[in-house]
Amino acid sequence: MSKQLARHVGQLNSLLKTAATASSVSAHNNYFTYVRELSHPIAREPPIVKPEEAVACVKSGDTVFAGGAAATPVALLNAMAKHGKSNNLECVTVCHMHTEGPGEYAKPEYKDHFRSNSFFMGANVRKAVADGRGDNVPIFLHEIPNLFYKQIVKPDVSFIHVSPPDNHGYCSLGTSVDCVRAALLNSKLIVAQINPKMPRTFGDAIIHKSHFDLAIEVTDDLPQHGTGEISEVEKKIGKLIAENLVKDGATLQMGIGSIPDAVLAALHNHKDLGIHSEMFANGVVELVRKGCVTNSKKKMHQGRIVGSFLIGDKALYDFVDNNPFIEMYAIDYVNNTSIVKQQPRMTAINSCIEVDLTGQVCSDSIGPRFYSGFGGQVDFIRGAAEGLDGLGVPIIAMPSTTNKGESKIVPTLKAGAGVVTSRAHVHYVVTEHGIASLFGKNVRQRMYELIQIADPKHRETLEKQAFERIKVMPSPN
Repeated sequence: MSKQLARHVGQLNSLLKTAATASSVSAHNNYFTYVRELSHPIAREPPIVKPEEAVACVKSGDTVFAGGAAATPVALLNAMAKHGKSNNLECVTVCHMHTEGPGEYAKPEYKDHFRSNSFFMGANVRKAVADGRGDNVPIFLHEIPNLFYKQIVKPDVSFIHVSPPDNHGYCSLGTSVDCVRAALLNSKLIVAQINPKMPRTFGDAIIHKSHFDLAIEVTDDLPQHGTGEISEVEKKIGKLIAENLVKDGATLQMGIGSIPDAVLAALHNHKDLGIHSEMFANGVVELVRKGCVTNSKKKMHQGRIVGSFLIGDKALYDFVDNNPFIEMYAIDYVNNTSIVKQQPRMTAINSCIEVDLTGQVCSDSIGPRFYSGFGGQVDFIRGAAEGLDGLGVPIIAMPSTTNKGESKIVPTLKAGAGVVTSRAHVHYVVTEHGIASLFGKNVRQRMYELIQIADPKHRETLEKQAFERIKVMPSPN
């Protein structure tokens, strides 16, 4: 550890001790004694150090929070993994939403040092969870900040990825606000990865550099998810949704993936669309440029796209950079049902792994094997269903079969599969074969609707299985 760093850590420990013992607020009290407002500048300058120095603050038994999605602080996490192994750290918990990058700390060779705890699983920690080396928390996205506010999760250190400070000293959390702000407000130490390639965004994203305890500087490209090839099946699903369920003036929520991309690609003749979504991806940019997305019908954040985190390609990052048309807010606001239901014609488009014949939706696991998380599906499905204008449209969309040709509409969910969206939540299910309208339908009618949009080669078997279950043939009336 450098002399400069050691001196800073000593000063910091003194300040934290003062904060712990302070019983009143006076004109001479420093920031640590009574408030942790990230936008309020304080009189200190964080030392810029090397990654290996920055992560030296992590010790055995610590809880480390890591920012996620395109703002994953990969350089810090890689350095932390090396630090943990070389110094034989034990029982370090790394908590996070979906992170990008290699996830070194979650690899088998680090199992004696780190344990991942996911609020929404990404691919880089999936095997760790499956092998028992990592954990996942079933939780709605809008409730994740409460883990920090209620002190259920208490970070000793938070690693974040930010834009460079402006002339007032303010950095931006950039592409990920989500639960980051809540974690920082409740973290003992904040370590920042400062990157000129991180877009500067507005809303809840600002943080003054004086709140960093340590910082590193990088010039790394952000993780990217480009728009992949959209299959003919996905194009049909996108067309069905765009032409039948998305109206002019609708407010859209959709995640990342081929089906949301297919829907966006089919909306180029729509007008006055709005975006209020926990995340958005590349397809939104072209809709904005064509004048399809104006946000003009919104009652809240009129004329603005609202999101909480995002990941896409460089064109998306360039689009959001320093763009006041985009506002990034905390996930407990964006995904709050009471906020979602106020959006005009709120149209929520979410995908899943399988749907049973009663309408139960599995989205987070493949049988007993955990795959992702609850995400924002229920937040928005319910928010759209409760739309104050009575015009909300909650949609579950998926191909009718898996890549192996198995039906994704099933008589019962696989053994061990979890129900993310209940049968009472579901209104519309869409496949390439049509739209099933389930709201207000009894079980016999629901089964009929879902069988009609299943792959034709599976329909006869599904009818037989439905009859065995309810002792009557599914029918529309």
